[in-house]
Amino acid sequence: MSFYTSLSGLKGAQTDMSVISNNIANASSTGFKRSRAQFGDLFASSPTQSTRMIAGQGQRLNGVMQQFTQGTIEASEKTLDLAIAGEGMFMVKGEPPREAVTYTRNGSFSVTSDRQVVDTTGAKLQLLPVDANGEVTDRTLAGAYDFILPSGAPSDPTSGLVNVSVGLDGLVTATFANGEDQMLGKVAMATFPAMEGLRPVGDAHWQSTGDSGPPTIDAATNGPMGSIRSGALERSNVDITEELVLLMAAQRNFQANAKAIEGSSSLTQTIIGLR
Repeated sequence: MSFYTSLSGLKGAQTDMSVISNNIANASSTGFKRSRAQFGDLFASSPTQSTRMIAGQGQRLNGVMQQFTQGTIEASEKTLDLAIAGEGMFMVKGEPPREAVTYTRNGSFSVTSDRQVVDTTGAKLQLLPVDANGEVTDRTLAGAYDFILPSGAPSDPTSGLVNVSVGLDGLVTATFANGEDQMLGKVAMATFPAMEGLRPVGDAHWQSTGDSGPPTIDAATNGPMGSIRSGALERSNVDITEELVLLMAAQRNFQANAKAIEGSSSLTQTIIGLR
C-alpha cells in the first residue's frame, strides 16, 4: 500500500512542477494569468473500523486553479495597445462561420487591411453602441459589433481619418482631417461571477462555462470592469522569484516520494528474499 501512496505523491509533484513550469514559460506573455495546482488527501475506512488505526492513502489533484490577479501595466507607443486596470476582460469574436466569442486580457490590437481592429489571434474587438452623450444603449452580446475604423468623415467621405483615441471609459473617438469627431462606440468588456471557472483556450483567451457563470457585459468604469489605459499593455502576473521557490519545493517533494518508493521496494525485496 505504501508503494501506491508514494506513487500518488509522485504524480502530484509531477503535476505541480508542470503547472509551475508553464507559469515560468509564460512570464513574458502579455495578459497571461498564472495557475496553481490544488491537492487533497485520500482517506478510506469502513464504518466498523477505527480511523485512529488507519493511515491515509495518498493525495489527488483537486484542480488547477487560475489566479486572475492584476498584472503590471507597461507603457507602449501604440494607441490601440489597451490595458485594463480592474477585473474586466475584452470581448472578441472569431472568424466566421463559428464566430466564437472569447474573452482576453491581451490588449495588443492592430488594424487589418479592411480596417478591422483585431487581436494577436485575428479575433475582432467588439464595441457597444452609444448615444449622442456617449452613454451605452445596449449591454447585450447581440448588441455588440466589430470595431472597424472609418475611412472618411460622416459629412465628407473625402476627409480622411487622422486620429483615434480611447478614453478611460473605453469610448472610442475618431478625428478626421476636417476637424470633425465621431464616437464609434465603447469597448465591450465582461466580468463573470466565478472567474476561476473560465476555460482557457490559449493565447491568453478564455471561454465562458457553466462554472464561470454567464458574462456581465458593460463598458469600462462601470462596476468591477475597471478602466482602460490606452497606449499600455498588461504583462503576466507571474512572479519569477516565487515560481522558482515553488519549483524547488515541488522538486524536493518529488525526490522524497521517489525515495519512499525506493524504500518500499527494498523492503518488499527483503521480505521476498527471506527463507
